[in-house]
Amino acid sequence: MIVIRQDDLSGEATRGLVALHLAEMHAFSPPGHVFALDSSGLMAPEVTVWTAWIGEDIAGMAALRQLPDIGELKSMRIHPQYLRKGIAAALLEHIIAEARARGLERLSLETGSGPAFEPALALYRKRGFSEGEAFGNYVRSDFNRFLHQPLAGPTL
Repeated sequence: MIVIRQDDLSGEATRGLVALHLAEMHAFSPPGHVFALDSSGLMAPEVTVWTAWIGEDIAGMAALRQLPDIGELKSMRIHPQYLRKGIAAALLEHIIAEARARGLERLSLETGSGPAFEPALALYRKRGFSEGEAFGNYVRSDFNRFLHQPLAGPTL
């Protein structure tokens, strides 16, 4: 059974998953194109982090950064031991529900392109996200992709 709980990043397992996430983002992204948050960024007041657990094992993590009127999905990472077991879908549904509960108009994300990013892109598309324009402080490049899902209010 998957248990999702808000996380303060104080645990060793969570810090390890954040480190893995950053290492993989740097390994699969061109220099200057990694926008993943480190632990200090994930502890910013506008960011909420959730982790997914199976028993005593951390299975995944994801964060929601609240921007004016929209939410940004950040730091979605599944532990390699738990890939393709429904963890990412459960975390994504949790964050969509939280963004709706906060009254946000849409949920957006920035990610990369290429084979390492295709499983995540497939999940987002399956859940109704569509590609669109850059948002926040992001600038479009040949590498990054921007996906959005309307939640309430005006649509994209």
